[in-house]
Parts: sequence; structure tokens; C-alpha cells
Amino acid sequence: MGSLTIGAFARAARLSPKALRLYDELGLLRPARVDPASGYRLYEPAQLPRARLVAWLRRLGMPLARIRVVCELEPEEAAREVAAYWARVEADTAARRDLAAFLIDQLSEQADERLTLGIRYATRSDIGRVRATNDDSVYAGARLLAVADGFGEEGRGAPASAAVIEALRPLDTDVPAGDLLNALDEAVHSADAALREIARSDPAMEGSGSTLTAMLWSGSRLGLVHIGDSRAYVLRDGELFQITDDHTHVQSLVDEGRLSPEEAASHPQRSLLLRALHGGGVAADLKLREARPGDRYLLCSDGLSAVVPVQALRETLTTSADPEEAVRRLVDLANDAGGPDNITCVVADVTG
Repeated sequence: MGSLTIGAFARAARLSPKALRLYDELGLLRPARVDPASGYRLYEPAQLPRARLVAWLRRLGMPLARIRVVCELEPEEAAREVAAYWARVEADTAARRDLAAFLIDQLSEQADERLTLGIRYATRSDIGRVRATNDDSVYAGARLLAVADGFGEEGRGAPASAAVIEALRPLDTDVPAGDLLNALDEAVHSADAALREIARSDPAMEGSGSTLTAMLWSGSRLGLVHIGDSRAYVLRDGELFQITDDHTHVQSLVDEGRLSPEEAASHPQRSLLLRALHGGGVAADLKLREARPGDRYLLCSDGLSAVVPVQALRETLTTSADPEEAVRRLVDLANDAGGPDNITCVVADVTG
């Protein structure tokens, strides 16, 4: 088979001539040659595999810049790159699905007033066995639960986490169900602004910041805000579910299929944060959930979750008679495992 005109090549590759002209301009798929007299673009049959790969990747929604990278890789490397891209698409889709559910409820004025739930809660914060200071902060009230894990030069993480919690305290009031996520989002931006102001007034606080995981109740709805590697879990019908995603370098490798969860647990960079509150702008996760009587929620800093296996967390939450017993036993477990970090947790039982 000889050279193909742009029209014939477009039909064979399932691309439009317009797309081929664009890919030529971008250097993604150049014609084999251009007729000097007519200016017609001419392609060789050997270019069809690359053209079809480009077409498939575009159908996936992959940006052109990333397609260019994939096309230059060997097949095995290209497969890993496509898998990593698709893992990120699925994660982003899940986040948009949660936001869509929230917007549907809000715009339909379906704020849930059918069931008013209460919570019984307890908190505990411990310095651990290694650290010289406790950089964690915690808050628990009738409608708001929050855990923040500060970081910075020694002793400077505590003011950062305390400032974050202070920014959220005003939310412990009757926030309508339809406003839960808006209220949390505004409070997080206030917390970030507070950290920015602290760093401006005290240069020694530069580089300090905090994680945040918080829940805000209204009726049977709860809003969840999360940034960093503190965590939230729910124990429901005897099963324990993690309902936050760690914003860490290691978790991103797990999401992309480049690391197994088992490898992540012992990775030397497992605490390297990709997102946190530090006064430089925020991109927090916001979710709306339906609470049920009988649910037991756990919010904790990574001083607990990083050293106590999930099965031990589930067993402790299942067998503890009340939140006070649960938080005491959980902190003891972390300290028995060496207590390498500060340990902070909130346990809350949902009641009818």
C-alpha cells in the first residue's frame, strides 16, 4: 500500500482530517511528507498504529500533552501510564459524584429533617512515647468533631493545629443540612487564612501547617471535610470503613497502581504530604454522608492509624462499651506499638 491522503488516512485511523491537522501542528502526529506542489499531507500505513492509539487515548479523555508522553513510551511503560491516568480519572469522578449528590439535594430543597440524630462522644490526645511536644489538636461538641495534626519546626506544629481547630469552633451550632458543606468550606478557608497571618506575624512559623479531618452534623446528615493524612472511619453493622483518602505521596502511588497497600504501610516516605493547610491555599475534600443510629465514627491523627492495624481498630471499636473506653484503648494500642508520634482520636456514637 502506498502513501495515503489525509482523507484516506483519517478514515483508516478513525480520526477526522481536522484532528490530523491539529496533531500535525502540535507535533503529535506529523505526516510522512507534504507534497511540495499541492501542499497535501501524505501519510504512510506504518503510521496507523500510532494514529489509532492517539484516537483511543482521546476517547479516554486524556489531554494531548499526556498523549504525547504515552506515544513515546515502550508498550509496557505506556500501559502503566494509561493505568495511572485512569486511576486518577476514577478518583476524580468519585469526588464529583459526591458533589453532584450534594448539589441535587440542595437545589431540590431536600434538606433531611425526617430524623434528628444525636451523638455521644469522647476524645483523647497523647504525646506518645517519642515526641517532645504534642502538635495535635482536637475538638468535640454536639454537632462538630475535628482532629488536626500540626507540623513544623519543633513545637511550632501545636499553634498551627490549634489555629485550625479555633477556626472551626463556630460551626458547632445549628447549621442547616443544605449548608453543611458550604459552612465547612468557608471555615477551612478561614483556617488557612489564619495560618497565613500567623506566618506573616511570626517568621519562625514559616513552613508550619496542619492536617484537618472534621465532621459537622445536621439532622441525619453529616458533612465531612478532609485534608492531609488524619483519617475518618465509620463502624457500621460490624464492618469498619475508611471514609477519607490520605493526601500523601505514597497513597498517590497506591492509587496509580505503582505500590501495593502492604508496601505503602512500610514505605519510608509514607508521611510525605501532598496536601495540607499551610496558608497557601486549600484543596480540601468535601463529602456529604447519611448517618444512621448505631454508627460509630472514629477520627484520628496518623499517630494512631499508622501504627495500629485496621483489624485491631475494628476489634477495639466493636468491643468497647462506650466512646470513653474506646479512645482510651485506642491510645493504649498506639503506645504499645511504640508511640512514635502524637496520638489523637475522637470516637462518636450516633443515637436516635
